[in-house]
Amino acid sequence: MEGFDILNLFIVLLSAWGAGALIKRIGYPAILGELLVGVIIGPSLLGLVETSSTLVIISEAGVILLMAYIGMEINFKDLGKASWAGLLAAIGGFVVPFALGYYVVTLTGGTSMAGLFVGIAVGVTSLATKSRILVDLGLLDTRIAYVLMAGALISDTLALIIFAGLSSFIDVGAVNMSEILLIAGKIILFFAFATAFGLYILPRIGKWMASRNIENRTTYFTLLLLIVFGLSELAELVGLHGILGAFVAGVFIKDGVFHDKITKDITRVFHDVSIGFMAPIFFVTAGFHVTLDVFKTDLQLLLLIVGVAFAGKILGTVLFYLPSGNGWREGLAVGTGMNGRGAVEIVIAGIGLQKGIITQEIFSILVFMAIITTLSVPLLLTWTTNWLKKRGELVKQFSRQGHIILGANPLALLLGKHLAEANKVMFIDANKGLCENARNQGFDCVHGNILEESTLNEASVKDFRTFIALTVNNEINLLASQFVNDILFIPEKFIVISPNKGEGGSINLLSSASASTLFSSKVDIQPWIQKVQDSNYKEVEVTITKQIDTRDWVKFHESKNNTLLPLVIVDRSGTKRPYRYNDSIDMNEKVIYIE
Repeated sequence: MEGFDILNLFIVLLSAWGAGALIKRIGYPAILGELLVGVIIGPSLLGLVETSSTLVIISEAGVILLMAYIGMEINFKDLGKASWAGLLAAIGGFVVPFALGYYVVTLTGGTSMAGLFVGIAVGVTSLATKSRILVDLGLLDTRIAYVLMAGALISDTLALIIFAGLSSFIDVGAVNMSEILLIAGKIILFFAFATAFGLYILPRIGKWMASRNIENRTTYFTLLLLIVFGLSELAELVGLHGILGAFVAGVFIKDGVFHDKITKDITRVFHDVSIGFMAPIFFVTAGFHVTLDVFKTDLQLLLLIVGVAFAGKILGTVLFYLPSGNGWREGLAVGTGMNGRGAVEIVIAGIGLQKGIITQEIFSILVFMAIITTLSVPLLLTWTTNWLKKRGELVKQFSRQGHIILGANPLALLLGKHLAEANKVMFIDANKGLCENARNQGFDCVHGNILEESTLNEASVKDFRTFIALTVNNEINLLASQFVNDILFIPEKFIVISPNKGEGGSINLLSSASASTLFSSKVDIQPWIQKVQDSNYKEVEVTITKQIDTRDWVKFHESKNNTLLPLVIVDRSGTKRPYRYNDSIDMNEKVIYIE
């Protein structure tokens, strides 16, 4: 029996990894692949694996760690960037589908409690995958991005609070006023204790450990595991569900509680253990409970709930978004972005199934609803934002400005002089002499390794809008771009790629980092660095007479055997931007190049 459980675990992990990797390659979150493969290998189809005690224990622990990690990822400071619009989007995008989901279930013969669970499930928004989708679509520096993140945060938090109240009444049955007051008192006491612990006790523990020079990551991880599971158990004791305690614990594990490096390390460990190991087991085994019979017996209800999920989320967001003054078209884009469901919805639905609140058929419908709505997000969000772009209504939220340039060589300094006319420019270089030279020319330059935390903090890299990797080393350029993309979510990344050096791998890494090639082609920059250093170059400015793609402009000059290097494009207002691949030069814009 023990060996059988191990084999089950192996099959589930292998299936989760393979399906997650496959679905991510086409631009969707791994959770969809994990749910789908659970349906395939579970009792519904192939019957390769069945639920066992081993899988149940690991998956339940995985949900606790997943909710803690989601809490860690929440940054309440982001709410200030779009709090009013985000609040409106969250209310409309939660209340309307919540109400519609409730009435669909109750009017089709379901219980009120089942209706409330379905309402919560269709009302939530996938918080964990939003930043990744926004990066991939190039929307991270738009107002829509901040509204979406704020709306998702408020929506998921609201769903968890309502769920917390419902879970307290599930086992009580008929209640009287004294029972209601008792339950409300327990909930208030839990939140009061958790808040006091998170705001006052946890920071003091962090300071005490720092004063003792405790820097062992395992010690911190073990401590936080105790806190997460401790608050989860406390939530269970007062009649809530453990996921709420884990979520609250994660929220309070913020920058400043522990040393920055420790916080980042622990966040990565929680990510790896939950997202990489335990949570996929939960989502795969959740697929085991899905029955395909709903397409025969409950197709009408399936279509109703999916329709309610789409219409309620999108139309509810548009309607409530109007008072923001940002327009109904932006509200439509926000609504399509908030339409995806994910981890929180599946977790809540799974708890409803476990407690007997919803049937296996309803659970199956909610899983399919999550899959369908999440698949729609990149498609609908791309369509709506492109529509806004064409109308000139896609508003940039320039909370990040300026250019951070990796490499302080003479060519990089020349590019920096052009860009510094309108924006802040900061250089990073591991060569102390090059940094000193940059400072002598009036630039800010940080001496250090861009992959180290101390360098990132000194340069305030996360505050910049554009990252430019301009060193002679392909590997360093690509690694640094991948790093700032995955960790700091810098919206624009432009990289120098030298020819004939790992072309296939370079292209793949460029794509995964959402980066673009600087100068719009592969260039060996060493000769150009030498030319600029020796002042053996000529700077030329030309006006473009008709619109042309940057790559086509370079190809045109290459066909005439012209040896030149385009540096910047100057728009009609005189603002300069780096010359890079996948851009276009409009009529009457200018190109500045060296030869």
